[in-house]
Amino acid sequence: MIGIEKVSIYEPEIIETARALEEKTTIPEHVIKEKFGLYEKRIAPNDLHASDLAIAAGKEILQEIDPASIDVVIYFGSPYKDYQVWTASSKIQHELGTKNAYSFEMMNVSSCFPLAVKVAKDMLVSDSSIQNILLVGGSKESQIVNYKNPRSRFMFNFADGGAAALITRNATKSEILGSSIMTDGSFSKDVLVPGGGSVNPTSYDVVEKEMHYIDVPDPLSMKERLDPVSVPNFVKVIKESLEKSGASLQDLKLLLPLHTKKSMFTEIMQQVGLTENQAIYLTHHGHMSALDPCYGLYFAGKRGLLKKGELAVLVSAGTGYTWAATAVRWQN
Repeated sequence: MIGIEKVSIYEPEIIETARALEEKTTIPEHVIKEKFGLYEKRIAPNDLHASDLAIAAGKEILQEIDPASIDVVIYFGSPYKDYQVWTASSKIQHELGTKNAYSFEMMNVSSCFPLAVKVAKDMLVSDSSIQNILLVGGSKESQIVNYKNPRSRFMFNFADGGAAALITRNATKSEILGSSIMTDGSFSKDVLVPGGGSVNPTSYDVVEKEMHYIDVPDPLSMKERLDPVSVPNFVKVIKESLEKSGASLQDLKLLLPLHTKKSMFTEIMQQVGLTENQAIYLTHHGHMSALDPCYGLYFAGKRGLLKKGELAVLVSAGTGYTWAATAVRWQN
């Protein structure tokens, strides 16, 4: 049975509260808590980067399994990493001592964890020589937020952390089921870091204009186009992932989503017929690129929220815009 056998996270020690965010953004603390759905988030110190956060999470899993038994290491975390044009996965493979594994990276910003779980499952189905795949991700996206820029307001919940998941063909804890993924590329230029790429190479001008931070060039246009489709697309991929698993929304017991504003989270839960207690909503962690559903799965296991045979869905969305969901059946 191919499934997710172990999950781990790494939480940086620095905590930034809603009160501290009020001072940085001038948005009232109660608005950050009630509207953003954020009480606090974790921030990585200057000497810890995306690869280090991923390694720290991966080490937790490898305390219980021989690193030499890992066949593939896949980095699924933030594209904002230690360096540009650089594979964090190579460093991670080496530092974790997974000497028999080859490594590569998947990058689809925030939607990537449900995608990475699907890809890992598909690799195990197609290649009998692979036994164990380690998914690892890091996020240090708090560093690319310009709190003085009102256009990037919806990204003020960006936070830091590390996460890892062991995917194996001999799983006892869970079974990976169906996935559903959809992309609307008309949103491809709505959220980006304008400076530092080939369009606007690094220069004094880029830094002076603060183009090295993430930005939304036209937030009103994006909102007008995104609001009518975002929740319906979330519901669509959740529903389709269950249907591909031989189930329906009525069978869904737990949702493991990315961290969004509170109103969107509430609407999604209502649309799929769940109460807010049937989800992991990361009020004390914020949004960590692709890591959020992996964090949700970790906390679900710790809190005993799933019983044998019950279904959960990992769901996320990434700017660009891609919505992705993968269903998982709990086994014990």
